[in-house]
Amino acid sequence: MADESVGVELGDDHVAVVELRRPPNNFFSLELVAGVADALESLDADPRCRAVVLAAAGKHFCAGADLGGDSSYTTEDLYAAAVRIFRTGLPVVAAVQGAAIGGGLGLALAADFRVAAPEARFSANFARLGFHHGFGLGVTLPRVVGSQVAADLLFTGRRVKGDEATSLGLADRLAPADVVRVRARQLAGEIAGSAPLAVRSIRATLRGDLADRVEAATRHEAAEQARLRATADFAEGTRAMAERRPPRFRGV
Repeated sequence: MADESVGVELGDDHVAVVELRRPPNNFFSLELVAGVADALESLDADPRCRAVVLAAAGKHFCAGADLGGDSSYTTEDLYAAAVRIFRTGLPVVAAVQGAAIGGGLGLALAADFRVAAPEARFSANFARLGFHHGFGLGVTLPRVVGSQVAADLLFTGRRVKGDEATSLGLADRLAPADVVRVRARQLAGEIAGSAPLAVRSIRATLRGDLADRVEAATRHEAAEQARLRATADFAEGTRAMAERRPPRFRGV
């Protein structure tokens, strides 16, 4: 794949690696998310591919949106690309090192499984920014960890390291940082060793209407994010993050 933000390699073991290539943080862009969707759709149509590893170059898996940078895309366009990821049919194993923050957590939860390093950091930090969560997290996070834990993570925005993430079910395997991708590929290889038509059928049954629910959720999320983006609390939250200090929210 020629896209600079996303690379694809398909091995002889029927496992493809889709790699985010915007190190060190792999911040969101429409190009990045659409590139992942393009890659998964292309692999879907390739009978040689039976499972995918979603990995990232650099220090972090995905630190979400770069709130201090320029954005040339709309939230609606970004989420439309995200929904395309959820509509693809191949099983995906995410290899998570460093940060999976905000929308980066949402991207990790689009995968079927997550292999994480002990030092990995998962956070739905939206409320700490005075913001509504996005990327379908209102659907995907409770689906993985249950409604109570999801509420804890969304309300507090706290960071969860790899060991706690594994105990919560947020991650499925724990592996040293230098072999996270290797372990993710091993799991993908085990999946690829099963009958591919059966795996796709089972996955479709287990996921059910997940893509439709994510699509509906992202429409609501985009509207709430637009509303809260205009508040003083959001301005304070982003300013506090840039200044590395606790936010002082006033509820306006």
